[in-house]
Amino acid sequence: MDQGLASAVVIIAMFAMLAAGVWVALALAGVGFVAMLLFTERPIGMVMATNVWGATASWTLTALPLFIWMGDILFRTRISSDMFRGLAPWLGWLPGRLMHVNIVGCSIFAAVSGSSAATAATIGKMTIPELTRRGYDSQLIVGSLAGAGTLGLLIPPSIIMIVYGVAADVSIARLFIAGVLPGILLTALFMAVVAGWSMLHPDRVPPPEPPTSLMTKIRETGQLIPVMLLIAGVLGSIYAGIATPTEAAAVGVAGSLLLAAVTGSLSWATFRDSVIGAAHTSCMIGFILAGAAFLTVAMGYTGIPRALADMIAHWQLSTEMLLVVLTLFFIVMGCFLDGISMVVLTTSVILPMVQAAGIDLLWFGIYIVIVVEMAQITPPVGFNLFVLQSMTGKDILTIGKASLPFFLAMCLMVALLWIMPGLVTWLPSKMIG
Repeated sequence: MDQGLASAVVIIAMFAMLAAGVWVALALAGVGFVAMLLFTERPIGMVMATNVWGATASWTLTALPLFIWMGDILFRTRISSDMFRGLAPWLGWLPGRLMHVNIVGCSIFAAVSGSSAATAATIGKMTIPELTRRGYDSQLIVGSLAGAGTLGLLIPPSIIMIVYGVAADVSIARLFIAGVLPGILLTALFMAVVAGWSMLHPDRVPPPEPPTSLMTKIRETGQLIPVMLLIAGVLGSIYAGIATPTEAAAVGVAGSLLLAAVTGSLSWATFRDSVIGAAHTSCMIGFILAGAAFLTVAMGYTGIPRALADMIAHWQLSTEMLLVVLTLFFIVMGCFLDGISMVVLTTSVILPMVQAAGIDLLWFGIYIVIVVEMAQITPPVGFNLFVLQSMTGKDILTIGKASLPFFLAMCLMVALLWIMPGLVTWLPSKMIG
């Protein structure tokens, strides 16, 4: 099979379907259908049925609609606006002011869900309407959510770290701990992007709110107590070993319903609307996952990912050039595959040459997670872009343009990892040895 021809056909088919306005899920499945029809002899119907079922019948995936429902409940009750009132006095002095709620909220929720799609969708449900109502720039709202939503892959617990740990035979506990410092630093870089953008465009940021006294700040901070109790319940149940992330998501739903009832903002109408809204968003994400799963297996059958990895291996590159090429390779692959699929399809070929180059597999695990994060906001098939496209109604290129500064922040993060590998290795060496 001519891998170059197969790659060209896949790329052209993808752009043609997206340009024609075909639903994203159908476009992904359609490209997979074309690839298998032209370049393999596998039974397309059987492969599609098996993989779509396997992608959507996962118990791990159960956490996704539950976390989305939790966010929808908070969005439809006054708890989300209370969160803004509690954070406003403390964030008002920063350039960008309440835009930082997107970044901080995503970093906190990332420690709960481990999923970039769930993080972007849940925080977006709460913050997009509130920030829009307060007059913040829609481009920065969407861009910050697209970028910060990827923290769900880096801040533990992370599903992709588990997949990499199994494939590379690296301690998953060490990977989780290694992701803490890079996760905090990347959060700070995202906040710096928001601050820098706001200073460059002061006319597109609402004026600061009047200064408040310390006692007023403390009193307003009390509005955060319900949300912090909910976070503590979800996180505590995971790290205490009481619940799995899926079970913790159920704890979050129960807790958000309880808090909504206690604050007097839960009614039959809000409950019904939250269920319908969560079902709508979850079905959208599930549909895209199904299409991506079929495209992934189709790409595997055509052999394109493995052929590209083999080509890199034959170039005999230096360590630095190997990392540059692998970064570009994963960004390009991220245009067509989800992060976990990229790791599964390519690690068997890439890890031997990484080890031969003397690269620490623990460090490489965090590096690959951040590069996969970059792929989550890379058009035309960045998964977080699809989630936000469905939530905002904006076209994919507009959302991709809005997320570009945060993509560049991730590029800087990768460079910092190259320069200071201790950002990854120091904490695991101190805590585990």
